[in-house]
Amino acid sequence: MSTQVENAETTIPDQPLSIPETAAPPRRRKNKAVLGIIALLIIAVAVGWYLYSRGSEDTDDAQVDSHLIPIASRVDGTVQSVAVEDNQQVKAGTLLVQLDPSDYQVALDQAKAQYDQAAAQLSASGPNLPITRISNQSDLISDTADVTSAQAAVEAARHDLAASIAKLKESQATNERAQANFQRYQALLDKKEVSRADYDQYKATAIAQLQTVAANQAGVDSSEKIVDQRLAQLDQHKAKLQQTRSSAPLQLAIREADIKSQRANSEASQALYDKAKLNLKYGQIVAPVAGVVTERSAEPGARISTGQQLLMIVETDDLWVTANFKETQLARMHPGQRVKVYVDALRQNFEAKVESMPAITGSRTSVLPPENATGNYVKVIQRMPVRIRFNAGQKDLDKLRPGMSVEPKVYVE
Repeated sequence: MSTQVENAETTIPDQPLSIPETAAPPRRRKNKAVLGIIALLIIAVAVGWYLYSRGSEDTDDAQVDSHLIPIASRVDGTVQSVAVEDNQQVKAGTLLVQLDPSDYQVALDQAKAQYDQAAAQLSASGPNLPITRISNQSDLISDTADVTSAQAAVEAARHDLAASIAKLKESQATNERAQANFQRYQALLDKKEVSRADYDQYKATAIAQLQTVAANQAGVDSSEKIVDQRLAQLDQHKAKLQQTRSSAPLQLAIREADIKSQRANSEASQALYDKAKLNLKYGQIVAPVAGVVTERSAEPGARISTGQQLLMIVETDDLWVTANFKETQLARMHPGQRVKVYVDALRQNFEAKVESMPAITGSRTSVLPPENATGNYVKVIQRMPVRIRFNAGQKDLDKLRPGMSVEPKVYVE
């Protein structure tokens, strides 16, 4: 036993046992290299992601939008038939709803009759204006001629009066001579210096001259009355001429006003006739644009009123994306930038571009916009709707529908 211990002790070397130095250091260096590579990769990915994120802006608060055209009736009526169903594709001009046209056909016939009557009255009143103008001209000519004739008559009466006055003066002079001769012969007869026969002759001549003067005076008085009469007739004709001159424009104005009234009546009747035709036409409700029918509420036999919505057409040929970006994302965004739009429903990307920038935040257009002056203001980053337009000619654009959720990514650099 002691011998074995001694042998064992003799085998133990004098120096302590040492571990080889070449086993551990290579593993440690390898781990450090891996960690360094991983760190470099993380840094590269972070830098790349930072640079990539700075070159684009995206949001998941976005959806497909389009024009929604409500189809309503423009007249009252009863639905006769409905030609479309929900989700049906229609083209522009396709008949959607037919109203019962009976009432509007009767109204159209009545309006047509009133229009024809008004047009006939206008046609009949048209010739009155030239007839009145010709009649007025004829009256003016006739009245002017009457005035001229009356003036000539006055002048003739005045000449007659002058002749009567001259004749009266002549007879008065003759009478004076005859009376003087009579007085002289009377004195001579008293002296018996002339015969009785001569005296009687001068007496008769004196008496005759008195009668002649009286007759000529009556003639002068008659001529004066005739002159007065002619002057009165002249004044009458002048007054009539003046009346004709004054009334002629008024008569023309009355005729013109009557024609204008008839024309206005005709135009009003034509407007009612045109409206009746439109009302009859409005009984056929057609699609204003191409799209897909939805929210149909019209049913045959239903009584509808003006403005009542019957269905809606979704215009699927004109789609865009409304993307509600945060206001902090809009600094480098502008119209024309390229956009990639991912559609959740189709699991597909579409190419697009920014069409327009927003004019107002969504909160300001809400029913109850925030009031920041109440004292409890809390700053909230607002969102603003950016309109993005799909590029034309892409596959499966016809599968897009308004309301689909999308994720647009705008490349701002």
